[in-house]
Amino acid sequence: MSPSYDVIVLGLGGMGSAAAHHLSARGARVLGLEKFGPVHSHGSSHGGSRITRQSYFEDPAYVPLLLRAYELYEELEQATGREIATLCGGVMVGRPDSRTVAGSLLSAERWNLPHDLLDAAEIRRRFPTLSPKDDEVALYEARAGLVRPENTVAAHLQLATRRGADLHYEEPVTRWEPYRDGVRVHTPENTYTASQLVICPGAWAPRLLDDLGVPFTIERQIMYWFQPHGGTARFDPAHHPIYIWEDATGSQVYGFPAIDGPALGAKVAFFRKGTACTPETIDRTVHDHEVAAMADRMSRHIPALPGRFLKAATCMYSNTPDEHFVIARHPAHPDNVTVACGFSGHGFKFVPVVGEILADLALTGTTAHPIELFDPRRLAAAPAV
Repeated sequence: MSPSYDVIVLGLGGMGSAAAHHLSARGARVLGLEKFGPVHSHGSSHGGSRITRQSYFEDPAYVPLLLRAYELYEELEQATGREIATLCGGVMVGRPDSRTVAGSLLSAERWNLPHDLLDAAEIRRRFPTLSPKDDEVALYEARAGLVRPENTVAAHLQLATRRGADLHYEEPVTRWEPYRDGVRVHTPENTYTASQLVICPGAWAPRLLDDLGVPFTIERQIMYWFQPHGGTARFDPAHHPIYIWEDATGSQVYGFPAIDGPALGAKVAFFRKGTACTPETIDRTVHDHEVAAMADRMSRHIPALPGRFLKAATCMYSNTPDEHFVIARHPAHPDNVTVACGFSGHGFKFVPVVGEILADLALTGTTAHPIELFDPRRLAAAPAV
């Protein structure tokens, strides 16, 4: 049996890489175990960009975590020299009573976040690429923007390695169990022991956390890249914001500026509207009818955008029934196991602060960050959706 570690981190995607960094920065002896290679595209932490925003329509309780995440993203950029965050501004568009607009406004007002409310005419004036209906409005947030998922994961892995973390790739965990006053983790290559285990399983949560009592559902999602009519000049970050756009049915789409030049165009996607899958059964092929549905929807909001389809990629949402996260000590193993999962399609912007929280919980058993909303016991009797 290999030497014991202070903490084993299971999964080195967004949350796990951040946990490995924060734990090793505090002097813990860390082993990180990853099923795939570093910065892989088999889970959820890929695709070139993720939206970040502070006027959070999901719940005002997330805002303090976002404020800290912004600080940590800046620190990460300074420590590694990697491009992480681009705050190009963002609009949350829909009818005034839509969740996207009303929920964003609630968070902005509760936390005194700078914002502007724009009517349809003002949206068109400020952002000529956007074509709202006359009854649609937007909350504009100057500090919204995007983060780079691959760069973020790579930066956290870089810093964890610099601090002495032992990171193993292509080494999947087959099972884990309590062992003496700690935990034991099995892989095809070895068995490891540690005082603490941090589990960041992504879409593999239903298998690795089957005793958590949370009815996770895994959902296939698609990201699309289109070359706009007339090229990408009008869609660069200086002119075109990130956006989440809710229509009258409650369906949301989201998108980005053209951040990687003409070759990759601009990225768009549906927010949810996925299909149930598992990591083993996910259909990685993007079909013509799916591309057509995305192009049709975007043509209503941004007529110049779906000029030419360039590419698409799949990823997975790991959903909880209420779409809030799970971040806590494991209720059945509260002394030695910490979990972070069920990020439900809106978790990546929190990556650095979740890493900080996981280090707190693993090393001290508690955290000063407000995470009461994310207790898994709220979902123990909830049906899967």
